[in-house]
Amino acid sequence: MTAHSPIAPVSPAIFPDDARAIFAAAYPDRSTKLHHGLVGHGLLTLDALAVLAERMPATSVEYNLGKLPLGVRAEDTPSNGLTLGETIRTIDTNGSWAVLKNVERDPAYAALLDDALAQLEPVVAAKTGPMLHREAFIFLSSPGSVTPFHMDPEHNILLQIMGQKTMTVFPARDEELVPAQKSEEFHGGGHRNLLWQDGFKSRGTAVRLEPGDAIHVPVKAPHFVENGPTVSVSLSVTWRSDRSVAEGELHSFNALLRKRGLPTGTVSARPERQGVRRLVYRIMRKLGA
Repeated sequence: MTAHSPIAPVSPAIFPDDARAIFAAAYPDRSTKLHHGLVGHGLLTLDALAVLAERMPATSVEYNLGKLPLGVRAEDTPSNGLTLGETIRTIDTNGSWAVLKNVERDPAYAALLDDALAQLEPVVAAKTGPMLHREAFIFLSSPGSVTPFHMDPEHNILLQIMGQKTMTVFPARDEELVPAQKSEEFHGGGHRNLLWQDGFKSRGTAVRLEPGDAIHVPVKAPHFVENGPTVSVSLSVTWRSDRSVAEGELHSFNALLRKRGLPTGTVSARPERQGVRRLVYRIMRKLGA
């Protein structure tokens, strides 16, 4: 996968000192706006991304029509009728949305991810331990595209590279937004999209992102994204932590208990400290329960 990777120098200040200070004050529980230095990077142009996309496995790409309801079900998401390469090269006019998943499998993009996360790692390590399962995703959106209301299992920073979008972020751990059973299903492989209600909108914070802006999104903080009037390209750098892994294990444990008609337990704001329940879950899983 390396033969055709465009190589571009990486800025030594992807996240400048003031951005790292803002991130440190918010991580891991609060969303916050940051800024970055990757605008114009050679690996993040439309041409470079089309070439990357065409050599990626089908399981690592997802694309569809972009003008969707906030609460669309996964099975109702319409195709755009184009190949992925066509989608990216004509994304200014085809009304589509695309994501390239796990681009860190390409060495050039892996180096970019490592460089970005290295600048945040001291903050992360001090608060939630080592950065685990580092991944990178690239989102491309036509003008007016909508990414529906959903949540993600990782610690995430989205860097806006091209175009403008507005991300509306909601508090994590709000069971009116994400009921406990939805979390249990999600950690068992269920889809990321969430049930939308119009009354939710006032509970979110809308953040406008221009090239050079970024936003920290906490683990499983619900959000939706509305693209502006031009093509948008965004890079998402993500990682897991003992906290995010523990949260997933405890919801999966509750799913096992619920299935057997047994009382479920509370997943605390510090799930990594719920060691006994995590141990019981691991034993049950090992035994095939």
